[in-house]
Amino acid sequence: MSTLTAPAAATARPAVSPPGRTRAGALRAGRSAVGIIAQAAATLLIASFVTFALGALSGSDPAAVALGDMATPEDVARLNHEFGLDRPLLVRYIDWLTSAAVGDLGRSWFTGIPVADSVAAAFPVSLSIALGATVVATIAGGATGILAAVRRGTWIDRAITGVNAALATIPAFVAGIVLILIFGFAVPILPVGGYVPPEVSVFAWLTCLVLPSIALSLDAASDLSRQLRTSLVGALGQNYIVGATVHGLSGARIVWGHALPNALGPAVATLGLHVPRLVGGAVITEAVFGMPGLGQLARQSAVSGDVPVVQGVLLVSVVLVVVSGVVVNLVLARVSTTDRSAA
Repeated sequence: MSTLTAPAAATARPAVSPPGRTRAGALRAGRSAVGIIAQAAATLLIASFVTFALGALSGSDPAAVALGDMATPEDVARLNHEFGLDRPLLVRYIDWLTSAAVGDLGRSWFTGIPVADSVAAAFPVSLSIALGATVVATIAGGATGILAAVRRGTWIDRAITGVNAALATIPAFVAGIVLILIFGFAVPILPVGGYVPPEVSVFAWLTCLVLPSIALSLDAASDLSRQLRTSLVGALGQNYIVGATVHGLSGARIVWGHALPNALGPAVATLGLHVPRLVGGAVITEAVFGMPGLGQLARQSAVSGDVPVVQGVLLVSVVLVVVSGVVVNLVLARVSTTDRSAA
């Protein structure tokens, strides 16, 4: 009788793939990577033009605002020439894009501060919220998905499924407002606004990120939980799991050592697809909690009509979303190609 256990037999694969299959897999991976990068470049180019055009066509007259009501038309024309606003739109866009490519986003019309400096000061806030939301979604979604799968068919499974369905419909800004009401009045144990840099106090930095991260993570956590439950239930029904049970393996070892590794692929893909949304959603969430990130910078600049700052913030936000999407898609394409090559 063979001594190979059921889990080992079910997951065993050839140690070395045939050369032809390896080359085919590498070719598919290369084509996929080129396609993903080309699509991202086109998206970024279109988004940058729309961003610049909306600001350029907004009707804002910075010269008139800066000079006041007593300015003569000649003074306004002179200052508009200094700002470069008397040049054709396409010429201004090309100059702006080429300068942005080397880190020069222009200067504020009203303060003269480089836009890149303002964005650099606000960027860590938005990034901290996005990373915090990713961590919360991974922990909460992973834990509830595994629990629902292990307790499938019970009231725990039904409760988690119901909560996930409800959380998926709540926008981040609505969740943020609810959390502010709860922790600002009913249970005032966490800060409901403001931001403390980690170099000042790591503990204060972490506590001020708790509520924004939770508000932003709800949709991703619910999707991750549902996908992980579905994948894990399917894995637990495979023949090798039955064989592992017959051989006397403990339930924890079966779940963590055999079923979960085979169920993680779709769950990781689901979380990866949410990463660009978390990056973009951080800009909105921080505004709800009054945090000095990119969202607040864009809002204040829009109110004052400081178009270069608004354009710079939007461009950086678009780049973050596109780049995170490219990284996620490249990882998923690599995993998919590896699975096909090894099959």
